[in-house]
Amino acid sequence: MAQSPTGGVKAFPIGGRLVRERERLRGMTDQERAWRKQYLKDQILSESEPRYVPEYWKEITNPIRRFYQWPLVTVENNIRPMIGEHAAKHVRFWTGKFVMFTFGIYAGYYYFKYHQNDWTRKRGWRVISSRTACLPGDEGYPKLSDRSKPSDYAARGFKDSPI
Repeated sequence: MAQSPTGGVKAFPIGGRLVRERERLRGMTDQERAWRKQYLKDQILSESEPRYVPEYWKEITNPIRRFYQWPLVTVENNIRPMIGEHAAKHVRFWTGKFVMFTFGIYAGYYYFKYHQNDWTRKRGWRVISSRTACLPGDEGYPKLSDRSKPSDYAARGFKDSPI
């Protein structure tokens, strides 16, 4: 049997038809008003809720996920007494995002630096830069190409190789 948030029992909406504002505006009986008042009162959590039960968290979180969450959970637990629970959760969240973003930047830099498309391989990113525009009236106007021989075109770094 597949896991479900309701434990296999069909979910029953306890809000009824009065959850929608349009239904409430159509008119409510005194019994429905009393029920609605009690329903809204029951939605308010006490100071002790929601409760964090470490055994429950350990049971529903797989070991691999607990392993890679361990560093930031440790940081959050250490800074929680100093800056508070809400701020510690934000620090943990944004620290993880910053680390992933930084790793992505470094991985991209590494890939583009060491996996260029040159004459030695077929794969990789080929970066082609265009010449800058030189219009009449600009300094050095008749800007000539730095390619003078046919072998200068499509060399893909062969002319600069030490071979």
